Amino acid sequence: MKFALLAALCAAAAAAADLRLGIVGTDTSHVITFIRLLNDPNNPDHVPGARVVAAYKGGSPDFPLSASRTDKFAEELRTQWKVEIVPDIATLCAKVDGVLLHSVDGRVHLRQVKEILTSRKPVFIDKPLATTLADAREIARVLREAGVPWFSASPHRFNGAASTMTFADAKDIVVWGPGPMVEHHALDLAWYGVHSIEMLYTMMGPGCERVTRLHTADTDVVTGRWKDGRTGTVLVRRPSGPFGAVVFRAKGIARSPEKVESGYPGLMRALVRFFQTKQPPIANDETVEIISFMDAAQRSKEAGGAPMPLR
Repeated sequence: MKFALLAALCAAAAAAADLRLGIVGTDTSHVITFIRLLNDPNNPDHVPGARVVAAYKGGSPDFPLSASRTDKFAEELRTQWKVEIVPDIATLCAKVDGVLLHSVDGRVHLRQVKEILTSRKPVFIDKPLATTLADAREIARVLREAGVPWFSASPHRFNGAASTMTFADAKDIVVWGPGPMVEHHALDLAWYGVHSIEMLYTMMGPGCERVTRLHTADTDVVTGRWKDGRTGTVLVRRPSGPFGAVVFRAKGIARSPEKVESGYPGLMRALVRFFQTKQPPIANDETVEIISFMDAAQRSKEAGGAPMPLR
């Protein structure tokens, strides 16, 4: 009986010590995935140290994939997870130690970042950072000038391929994944192709100089040439398909397993460390370069596959 009481007291103390996080944008399934890993200690992949306590619904009325899910996920957060739904971003920021900007519509990220930064609370920005290179650069600028720590990442940076296939002797890398598109994103790879591109950057690192993109109705082949002569290629397939990678090394060829494990637990561990230390696990400049990579790919597509330098 005493041991049970002690365990309960320890659990209560740990919960009280958790960082309080708030969600901006309840229009993506990511909010449910994140809260299951952060708030449920019985989840086998539970990551301790932070809890979601409040959420602002947000949503984009002109974007069906946002408008159709905003209330649904907000209600699940409220009823199943006892998360407080608040009327605006300012109210949210006053209640939390850090912010998870989950809005599925990347077009609104810059505006919402500007509201968040007035609180000086650190912020995680869900993929994509932005839907244009100009917005991405402006997000990085305003957060830097405000001194607000931030990072952005796809969970596939931490999946079973990207997290285990980073080799110092890698020469050329090919990654692949699904790539459905939506009309609301000016950079059409930003909606879902960004997952595979972030895998590539996890394995290659920054430093791409130019991009060539071959586009068909079903597939995009996007190849970047890095400053040191290496090449990285992303095969984006529509509408769906698995993630995977092949690395051509000086010592041979490495292939990912047929089924690549989810990267969400790894992302949650990185996220909690970020909110504890205020140190981003991915350099902000690299995140902006990923948007620049997609910008060059978009220009290459529009030019019929001509190589385009990163701007």
